Amino acid sequence: VQLQASGGGLVQAGDSLRLTCAASGRPFSMYTMAWFRQAPGKAREFVAAISRGGDMRDYADSVKGRFTVSRDNGKKTVYLQMNNLNPEDTAVYSCAARVALRASYDFNAYDYWGQGTQVTVSS
Repeated sequence: VQLQASGGGLVQAGDSLRLTCAASGRPFSMYTMAWFRQAPGKAREFVAAISRGGDMRDYADSVKGRFTVSRDNGKKTVYLQMNNLNPEDTAVYSCAARVALRASYDFNAYDYWGQGTQVTVSS
């Protein structure tokens, strides 16, 4: 599967953004999907994940209550709605896919990656 992330940008603290990850290739519904982010000088970190059918979602503690992950299997797309952004959310955000049933917090567990999209939050 090929993944293409978009929707990043420069926003102010408190603003919202919605990231989109569009997939092409094999049936999208067979993949557990996740978002990761990497800030300059920091390790890549898990942000959110959603199960194949969209019924199970998982979030990093740092984004719970502010970010929402969703998917539309018919459109082969996964979304990350980010509200109340703060400067600590500044990073390159990437989407990832794995065939396994369960999500993983470990980026090495994902089989496919899209290119990242930059999110910059100014104070």
